[in-house]
This record gives sequence, structure tokens and C-alpha cells, in this order.
Amino acid sequence: MVLPKNRNAGRERSEPRRVERRPDVRPIAAVAISQIKPHPHNARTHSKKQIRQIADSIRAVGFAAPVLIDEDGVLLAGHGRLEAARLLELKTIPAIVIDGLTEARKRALLLADNRIAQSAGWDRELLASELLSLPELLVEDGLDITVTGFEPAEIDALLADFEDDASDPADELDPSQLAGPEVTRPDDLWQLGKHRLLCGDARETSHLNRLMGRERAHMAFLDPPYNVRVRDIGGRGEVKHQEFAMASGEMSQSAFTSFLSETLTLAAHASTDGAVHFVCMDWRHVGDLVTAGGEAYDAMLNLIAWVKSNAGAYSLSVGIAESKGSGGFGRLS
Repeated sequence: MVLPKNRNAGRERSEPRRVERRPDVRPIAAVAISQIKPHPHNARTHSKKQIRQIADSIRAVGFAAPVLIDEDGVLLAGHGRLEAARLLELKTIPAIVIDGLTEARKRALLLADNRIAQSAGWDRELLASELLSLPELLVEDGLDITVTGFEPAEIDALLADFEDDASDPADELDPSQLAGPEVTRPDDLWQLGKHRLLCGDARETSHLNRLMGRERAHMAFLDPPYNVRVRDIGGRGEVKHQEFAMASGEMSQSAFTSFLSETLTLAAHASTDGAVHFVCMDWRHVGDLVTAGGEAYDAMLNLIAWVKSNAGAYSLSVGIAESKGSGGFGRLS
């Protein structure tokens, strides 16, 4: 009898194939926070602001996303939620235990849980629709849109991309009115019935004197440049706005504060004692406005957030200040 030739004769035997243990995923259970330990290799960071946002979300809708821990109570996903739970002084949180992962797989999951989510995108048109309609529904529950984690400035910018033309037909100019030559020059003063319109520079005392004459303002609505580049926050549609001649993002904080202080002080000099000035400012530079206002006005009366029915390029805050006119200026109190 002849046996079949062994084709593997003389070769080393291969190692038996390793059988991976299938991880055991246990049902969601309430686990004491004191028994949960942060993972020593967690590279994800969470700012205090983000922890507060997570806490606000938990307070609003509950602990809707359980954390993941291993069989020893070490976190695999949910470090931000754990910190938020501590901020809320919760005793227990919902957790899913994954038992049987190798150390390498645990660390891979730790990274993947954070990184893969970053690769997702948004249906921007649907997102804009949600952010536009959701606030009215949230109000009924005593909540506001910030519970979603979106900042007002982000929402304004997004909605502006999908805003329908909200212009007033009464504001449209007859094209024939723009066909002629430009006639207005700097320092030209136009008398429009009881009103006066000057083409000038608000930083120039002579220009304000020419405009006001012997009159003094009892109230002023001032809208200085915001030191924000127009191309970064506006003109995403058909209309392309030009940059401001100055304070269009090129000024340092100190330079912009001085710019505001100079113009507001001149406006205060052109006002009566006790006049009220409404001063607009983009939210990014409200602090600069408050500092400058402290040099120009006697008191800050209030702060108003402009809630727009139609989102625009800016989120505005309006500071209300009281002027002591040309008799001198105190400090903000």
C-alpha cells in the first residue's frame, strides 16, 4: 500500500489559529459615579464651557447617552458626560459595561468614539430649518436654543445663507436715480426739511460742529464699525458688501478701544446733559465697547440683545449709556 505524499513534509507546523473572545456587552445599568474611573490614556479634552453645555443638555433631556466602561469600571467613552454628571452632583449615571476587550482594543475604542464622530457632516439646509423652527417649541418647555450646543453667532451665520430676500420694496431705488454723476463730497451738508445730513467723519470735531450748529442731541443711535472683517461674516449671497474704510478687523484691541472712545466722546460732547446714546456692537467686541464707554459716558444704563426675526450677518448687542454732555464725563457704574 502506498500512502499519499504529505505535501507539508519537512515544513514547520503552523501555530493554531487564535480564537478571539467575543466581547460581552451588558445591558444598561445605573452605576455609582464613585466606581467609574477616567481612562489614563484619554487624549480628548473638554473645556469648562463644554462641560456646562453637556450639563445643560442632561438637565434638559436627561442622561440620554450612557457612558461605556470596561469590566473594571474604567471609562471607554463618555469622559465629558462623567464630568458633567459630577458638576450636576449626580450619584449614579447610566452605563454600558463591555467585558472582554483586549487593552489594545479598549484604547482603539477610546480614540474611535471621539474621532469618527468628527468625520460626520451636516445637511446645512435641514439644520437651518431646525434651528429656525425649534426655538418656538423649546420655549413651551422653558428652554432656549443654546441647549443644542449651537451659539447664537453660529445660528445667525447659518440662517443668513438660506434667508429669503426680506428687503422692503419701498427701499428699492429707481435705477435712473443712480445713473447721474456723484455730486456729494466730504463736508457737504444737505438740508432735508427739518433734518440735516452731513458727508463727514465722526472723528472730526469740525464735522460734528458743522452738522449740529448750536443744537445738541437729546438721543443718539450710533453704529460704529465692529472691527470684524465683512468678508468673514457677510456677503455669502449675491450681494457682496465692501469692507469698512477702518475698524474692519485690522485693529488691535487697544487700538479699537481708543477708536471707540474717541468717536463716542465726540458724540457725547455734541449731546445735552442726560442724553441717552444707543450704541451697536458685534458680540465679539462688547467688552471693548464697555471699556470705551466708561471713558465717554457717565453711566451704562442697560444692555440689549437684538433678537432678529430675519438673521443677518452680525449678532448685535446695544449698549445704552447716559451722557453728561459737554459738562464732563464720569465713569460707568
